[in-house]
Amino acid sequence: MTEAVITALRRVGLPSNLPKLDRVWLTIVLILGLAAIFDPAGLEDRIRFALAALLHTLPYVLFACLMIGALAASGAQSVIAKAFEGRETRMIVLAALFGGLAPFCSCEVIPFVAALLAAGAPLSAVMAFWLSSPVIDPPTVLITAAALGWPFAIGKAMAAVSIGLAGGFFVQAAMKAGYFGDTLRPRAGASCGSCCGAAASPLDEKPVWKFWHEAERRRIFGREAGQNLLFLIKWMGLAYVLEAMMTAYVPADAIASVLGGDGLGAIVVGALAGVPAYLNGYAAPPLVAGLIAQGMSVGAGMAFIISGAMTCVPAMAAVWALVKPQVFFAYVTFAFLGAVTVGAIFAGLGFGVT
Repeated sequence: MTEAVITALRRVGLPSNLPKLDRVWLTIVLILGLAAIFDPAGLEDRIRFALAALLHTLPYVLFACLMIGALAASGAQSVIAKAFEGRETRMIVLAALFGGLAPFCSCEVIPFVAALLAAGAPLSAVMAFWLSSPVIDPPTVLITAAALGWPFAIGKAMAAVSIGLAGGFFVQAAMKAGYFGDTLRPRAGASCGSCCGAAASPLDEKPVWKFWHEAERRRIFGREAGQNLLFLIKWMGLAYVLEAMMTAYVPADAIASVLGGDGLGAIVVGALAGVPAYLNGYAAPPLVAGLIAQGMSVGAGMAFIISGAMTCVPAMAAVWALVKPQVFFAYVTFAFLGAVTVGAIFAGLGFGVT
């Protein structure tokens, strides 16, 4: 859509070397522009709502950016390589746990998966890491807690590790039964447009925890922290603008009728809606908070946020290009069933949001 808008603008006389517009910022402008056309009297209220929500979350965002910068500068992501040493059962457990520490989205985790599989790491351990890593990491915990409360954030973190463990041990049993013998496609290469801003570090780099003693690492820290600050403000700004519009114009009864209540149907719909959603772990919590405020059940919200983190259309396209179909379908199935199961458990335990 961005390219179409730019082409239209050029036709009315703008220069041909117009820089490429960021699709997220353009979407925010278009949404506010439509609001200005159809409801000019309410535009100021919508903007105030979004800005107030963004300012409330800003301290968490700043801390998250410092954490991401420190991880990138120190090379701390390389610690995940330790999870793929030793006995297979130990690998699965550590991979699921370490996945919760690695700040990778469903797109950025793919190069690591490719490297690990190519290096001969067992698919069971790789699957455990693959499933848990996109759902949660320390910065995402803070963002989720700010939007949905600590019980929801902690539940999401526990769900990420649990789904990773379940997927890993299931694949281990399936491999012993003769399945998943061949995983990678020939000469496969996976790439996609990044849907999050954390940088990837080489697996074989040894972490340097006192990174501030080296000028190059200080530069990496500043670059990653700054880039991620802009990235988070952009995506969370979009999420809060969507929340403001949804709260104002989408009838609460409509959402409650489809996604309300504690029934399994609403949770399944929430998980299905999350699978193709192009929302990273930082933008999703504010949107889910708005949906819950409009009548979405907490269980459906948990299912949406988990399935959306594990899968998105660009990530699934890259996964399809990387691995054989049986591995692809196993990954998507684990993500969907895990989201539904966790959503049902969360609803059954009666957790709410704060």
